[in-house]
Amino acid sequence: MKSVLHLDKRISALYDLIQTFPQGNGFNSDERGNPGLHIPEEVMTEYSETEVYRLMLRSRFFEEKVRQLFQDGVLYGTTHLNIGQEASHTGLCLALEKEDWIVPTHRCHGFNVARGSSISAMFSELYGSRHGLCKGLGGSMHMTDVSTYDFGSSAVVGSSVALALGIALALQREGSRNICAAIMGDGATSRGVVHECMNLASVWSLPVLFYCENNHYGMSASASRMISIQDISQRAAAYSMKAFTADGNDYDDVYSTVRKARSWMCEHHEPVFVVVDTYRQCGHSKSDSCVYRSREEEDEWKKKDPILLYERKLALPKNECRQIRSQIMEEIEKAHEKAFQGRDEVLSTAELDDCVFAPYEPSEARRGVTHGTTYRLAIREALDEILSCDDKAVLIGEDVGLYGGCFAVTKGLSSRYPSKVLETPVSEEAFTGMAAGAAALGQHPVVEIMYGDFCTLASDPVINHAAKLRYMSAGQLSCPLVLRTPMGCGTGHGSQHTQSLEAMFLNVPGLKIVCPADPFMAKAMLKEAVKDPNPVLFFEHKALYDSAGEAGDSLSSWPIGKAQILLEGSDVTLVSYSHATLTCRKALSQIAAGRVEHIDLVTIKPLDMECVKKSVLKTGRLVIVQDTPLDGSVGATIASAAASDASVAAALKCPVRIVTARDCPVPFSRTLEKDTIPTAENVIQEVLSVLE
Repeated sequence: MKSVLHLDKRISALYDLIQTFPQGNGFNSDERGNPGLHIPEEVMTEYSETEVYRLMLRSRFFEEKVRQLFQDGVLYGTTHLNIGQEASHTGLCLALEKEDWIVPTHRCHGFNVARGSSISAMFSELYGSRHGLCKGLGGSMHMTDVSTYDFGSSAVVGSSVALALGIALALQREGSRNICAAIMGDGATSRGVVHECMNLASVWSLPVLFYCENNHYGMSASASRMISIQDISQRAAAYSMKAFTADGNDYDDVYSTVRKARSWMCEHHEPVFVVVDTYRQCGHSKSDSCVYRSREEEDEWKKKDPILLYERKLALPKNECRQIRSQIMEEIEKAHEKAFQGRDEVLSTAELDDCVFAPYEPSEARRGVTHGTTYRLAIREALDEILSCDDKAVLIGEDVGLYGGCFAVTKGLSSRYPSKVLETPVSEEAFTGMAAGAAALGQHPVVEIMYGDFCTLASDPVINHAAKLRYMSAGQLSCPLVLRTPMGCGTGHGSQHTQSLEAMFLNVPGLKIVCPADPFMAKAMLKEAVKDPNPVLFFEHKALYDSAGEAGDSLSSWPIGKAQILLEGSDVTLVSYSHATLTCRKALSQIAAGRVEHIDLVTIKPLDMECVKKSVLKTGRLVIVQDTPLDGSVGATIASAAASDASVAAALKCPVRIVTARDCPVPFSRTLEKDTIPTAENVIQEVLSVLE
């Protein structure tokens, strides 16, 4: 019988042996002198062929039960089954080491089964029950189970590959000898982020096993029509990566191929690409009638059913096969019955709210000893302190090394922290997704996006992963990611380099957004952002980089979500953030002292509405100034909140005024560019108007 790795009962000798290996990561052998991981076969627990057979049956019968429950209208939502691909996911999972991570696709059930997730908890997840793997928050497409080193899947095709890259980076930086399997389908190999990730993994020698299940269809589109090459494994050559191929319906071939690929990774200290040829016997999703493929094609593939092929290799008596099938089927039914009994036990709304953000203990507002500096240098000071004091911190981005970043914010840091300042290729989606994956495994990445306009490229990993990892995993994961980027106009770079896109993220639960207006807040809030266990977007305005002011010492701090009152007054509340705060300060120098109370929001998500409310109740007037257009903006949000609060609405002596940017792209012309956003004159006019 073939000997394979047991996932559930690893003997202690294996762990003890691993502890004797040289410290360091086998993927940086030139720097660390580590020969790579080699685990002798004799310390592995055997997993008999019969047990492999049971595992594939468990996956098949689970999914057949799921399909039936959907057909009967019992289950809600949708599902994507991998019936017919059991050899592929079982072979991969059993060939990996116990503490190797996997990041599956939305067709994830078989991987959960193969890694040892509770069948009852999987059924409970499909029912949306609190007893599910993710307490009913993930559903069929998002079954995270960190206890089995299953990171969970993504419903966005190919995007999870970047998360796997981040896990691999975290493993590498921690000196682990484990790897991460980035699982994808053939359709994902046409996505740009997958190619970005393959290039980045190769450049950085990351321990990623790219695992492509070629089932010949990307939803309904045939791979023969949608992929420019016949052999997908040829994709690897473009990234100097070794490719391995296997018959995805032959368990033994998949298992041995993955073992060989993993050994190659450890020996040569580089990622690999594995392609397995398989076929899903079901539709893409529950409502797919498979009109895009013939019944003859389906019948031919059913002759290569992986479970039937494995039964023939086993050569077990028919009565024994029937007995095993009956046992597994009974196991599945019992697991379902248990889940069915608790199907109506769901999380409360309060418990849901607790899943959005990881617990955060804000720092006290403390100014400490200050010194003169600029906005740019204050951010650099913060990065310097972060990188020097935090072993988990790493700065990631394009041209952040010797060049010092596009606006020279990171100048000199790479020479001080060569192992912590990591320059990337031009691959915003890949390295932002990588940072999210690394953060979920305990790293503290600070990502620099060269221009805020390019946040559109990084929006998928920010919105669909960083903001949702904790929630969809029901608290199994969190994402202490900081993304910092310059926003705003005033540099003559035209419409695609001068936008203020912070409002684009306001409507995304799970994110925090900081927009400091002065050197003190820039330094204090960046340090606070790294301290926060949740994803924080840190927007720096380009026109502020050279502005002078005071920054605090290493003990100075300011909590996220707290506004600062820059000027006290009695007759009108003036609210702003970022560059608009500087505009307001210029305007206030021409208005009689004591009449205007000026609030700098500092954080725009969450908003400090209590500070605004308290001020408006005193002054009875509210003017908001921002450098973004009105629709969906911070100003619109504050105005709505003010109108919805009975006490504030009653206190207002006139309508709320919002001074905003023009609703147009930023023009190139210097004169027209200045005219696009609010000026001090605009602010003076509105303030005097409400006072009159």
